[in-house]
Amino acid sequence: MRAQASVMHLDLDAFFAAVEQRDKPSLRGKPVVVGGVGGRGVVSTASYEARVYGVRSAMSTREARSRCPHAAFLSGRFHAYRDASHAVMSLLRSVSPLVEPLSLDEAFVDLEQAGLPDLEVPTVTAFAEELRGRVTEATRGLTASVGLGTSKFIAKVASDLDKPDGLVVVAPGTEQELLRPMHVSVIPGVGPATAERLRRAGIQTVAELESVTLEELVRLVGKAHGSGLYHLARALDDRPVVAEREAKSVSVEGTYDTDLTDRRLMEGLLTRQAGEVAARLRKHGLSGRTVTIKVRLHDFTTLSRSSTLPSPTDSAGTVARIARTLLADLDTSGGVRLLGVGVSGLADWVQEDLFGEAEPEEELPQVEVPHHSRRTWAPGMDVVHAEMGRGWVWGSGRGVVTVRFETAETPAGPVRSYAEDDPALSAWVPPPLPGEDPDDPPA
Repeated sequence: MRAQASVMHLDLDAFFAAVEQRDKPSLRGKPVVVGGVGGRGVVSTASYEARVYGVRSAMSTREARSRCPHAAFLSGRFHAYRDASHAVMSLLRSVSPLVEPLSLDEAFVDLEQAGLPDLEVPTVTAFAEELRGRVTEATRGLTASVGLGTSKFIAKVASDLDKPDGLVVVAPGTEQELLRPMHVSVIPGVGPATAERLRRAGIQTVAELESVTLEELVRLVGKAHGSGLYHLARALDDRPVVAEREAKSVSVEGTYDTDLTDRRLMEGLLTRQAGEVAARLRKHGLSGRTVTIKVRLHDFTTLSRSSTLPSPTDSAGTVARIARTLLADLDTSGGVRLLGVGVSGLADWVQEDLFGEAEPEEELPQVEVPHHSRRTWAPGMDVVHAEMGRGWVWGSGRGVVTVRFETAETPAGPVRSYAEDDPALSAWVPPPLPGEDPDDPPA
């Protein structure tokens, strides 16, 4: 824990939903839910207008529809979220070299490296307030909630206290006073299972947790977790802000304009993706133990399956074989619009098979995705029409796709319907971000 409140946590408010409202003028001020839109889908983000009706992240889409049937349910546009995130992270790195992104929409910033005249509360407060305004300008209208504290833990807690579009500074020396009335779930790592175990022991608030000895916590939740809870209950957190985080996985995925139904074609695509993943691993001197496939079905439900090897590998043949085996366990008869392969549990070494023969490398297949008349029009996706210009998919079904023609720079636009195979209508493809290297493993 530091002597000054020099750790900042910035969290973009209802990020995915806010980007959709920014880019779709007709949805501003209305409930928006982003996530899987099928019957088995899950909510990724809900706008604050939807949260009024009890819609929350990780809720099933089915329940969200029952709570807020008049919301706009959108499948999401990763490119738009990526671009907004890039603008924010670039801004943060311009004010401090120590920026630790946690996800697309949140990051820690070390203000000790920001060149401020001092780190007293009035100075860091004024700086954070100005930075929030710059974030809104850089993202063309998005808001961020910011917390400042003497540690990463306190800063993150603070950023949640005045959402949305808030700023909370926890003055040095007041950390425990802030934490004690709070529920134990405010502490990182205390999920439903741990919270229930603590409740059974009569521990529900941070103050009650603080009164428990280290030995008792270790007995309740284990050595590592118990030690962490013991220190965080006392606001003791000396974790540094780390600018460069090691890659956690290497993955390749593809989205297809036509739903794939041919199992052999899918296996071929996975095999080719496995080869590309293995090539990236070798390029960066890495290997990995866990192979994961990602499959998005025709109804936009996203499934993933994983298998962990006893030792790391960078073999294309091994990754491909496991990926195909994982695919065999899934029902893809309704059609697949996205396939992906990833390797995680990364290491910088490979365990050779000392007693067996090396698995031969598979030759990457020549895979051609057939063009069918059936195209997938995801609700919310960006499209362009030869005469009407750019817009987004309002809905589709029974051979018809309905589009609202508007962008972030226009007023709410008109709605038109077309045959789903209308040649004048196509998906709008955004340009790549400057400096992107597709061969770099993601953090």
